[in-house]
Amino acid sequence: MNRQIRRLGITMLVIYGALFVQLNVVQVFKADEYRANPANRREILRDFGKPRGQILASDGTVLARSVPDVGSFPFRREYPTGDLFAHITGYYSFSFGSEGVERSYNDDLAGRTGKVSVDGLAKLLVDEERTADVTLTLSPAVQQAAKDALGDKQGSVVAIDPRTGALLAMWSNPSFDPNAVSINNQEAAGAARTALLADPAKPLLAHAYRETYFPGSTFKVVTAAAGLTAGKVTLDEPVYPASATYVPPLTNLPIRNFANSSCGGSLLLILQVSCNTAFARMGVDIGAEALVSTTKAFGFGEVPPIDLPNATAATTADVAFFDRNTPLLAQTAIGQNTVRATPLEMALVAGAIANSGIIMTPHVMAEIRDNDARVIDRWEPRPWRKAVEPGVAATLRDAMINVVQRGTATRLAVPGVPTAGKTGTAQIGNGLSHAWIIGFAPADAPRVAIAVIVNGQEGASEQTGGRVAAPIGRAVLSAALAVTP
Repeated sequence: MNRQIRRLGITMLVIYGALFVQLNVVQVFKADEYRANPANRREILRDFGKPRGQILASDGTVLARSVPDVGSFPFRREYPTGDLFAHITGYYSFSFGSEGVERSYNDDLAGRTGKVSVDGLAKLLVDEERTADVTLTLSPAVQQAAKDALGDKQGSVVAIDPRTGALLAMWSNPSFDPNAVSINNQEAAGAARTALLADPAKPLLAHAYRETYFPGSTFKVVTAAAGLTAGKVTLDEPVYPASATYVPPLTNLPIRNFANSSCGGSLLLILQVSCNTAFARMGVDIGAEALVSTTKAFGFGEVPPIDLPNATAATTADVAFFDRNTPLLAQTAIGQNTVRATPLEMALVAGAIANSGIIMTPHVMAEIRDNDARVIDRWEPRPWRKAVEPGVAATLRDAMINVVQRGTATRLAVPGVPTAGKTGTAQIGNGLSHAWIIGFAPADAPRVAIAVIVNGQEGASEQTGGRVAAPIGRAVLSAALAVTP
């Protein structure tokens, strides 16, 4: 009998221990994961009937606020700028949860972070509603410039301060009106969201940081960085032979230059004219290990730590994949086939070159203030990755200046301001291509780095990036320089 009682006791202890462990897994280790799940409406149910802090642009423009409403709830969320910042602010909906800053900084906006002053704590005792306002780094002037310059073309624009990682603009077309899905009329909100989800252009998707594309010839900056870092490329050597085609090992299929033109030369010249044959050869010559390690140093393969939900990592194949796939290594070196990047990632690539090789952590939050306008949190700039050594960054900066002065990116040049850049045209078939530009200015003391992609443009010439994307980049650089000290 005593033995059976002991066995029962041991069994109960094991069961209790297992329940205790599982409870801690749910409540502690996976709490953030469950809280971030958009299907979890517990926080929405708890907070929806209460006031909520504002989301403000860098100049104080109100991007989101709570306003009185009639019906099921005393408040609703209002977005005065409509679609302009929709992919940044996100939305706050009883039926569909939250997105964007509304989700990332939910606890602050709801006044639940505990970051209150002594006076604020005292006011809690008299039942005063406590919220906090989140001020962003984004500028309405730069965001509007990005929207206007892109116009009705599908694509994305990212502008960032490479010194701090602060996002100055991040616009994608198509966008959406967050008011439509945040109203308290659940039938109308559901109909609006259903229509958005049915749109094949995916207006609800923040393409700038959640969608990847072939980066095309903008990736040649990374390939050049790999060659310089490995010590196998300098400004003067090697001098690649002028040719119209290059046939990598293990294939009979040639890689061609745009319009079947011939090109070659040393680094400055081949970047200036964006020579496919030379960069494909460079990728094979320096090898997969050098190219992949540098690609990872720029952040490919890792989700960028931006303070917005569900960012997507840029990707490329690993070293082992290229052991018997030399042709794909050559294609990767020119930004096709195995490599994909978000516009945000390509802005970070440009920012790394601008910032002496250091990629700063990208962010949209500038500061958070409580009801009494006291600062309770402020973003402190911090490095994310060291992409390249300062000397390599300086060489690439000079090469990118040359591309703007004499090469494919002349239309990126901001009048009176030294400008650096690199075009890209990523072929996607059927005679269409994505037109790209990355760059920064002033090139001698960079304050703004940009990436622009215009989707599905007719033609597959390297000039497409310079003709279509570069003028958009110039407009955004100009607007950003005007508001960035």
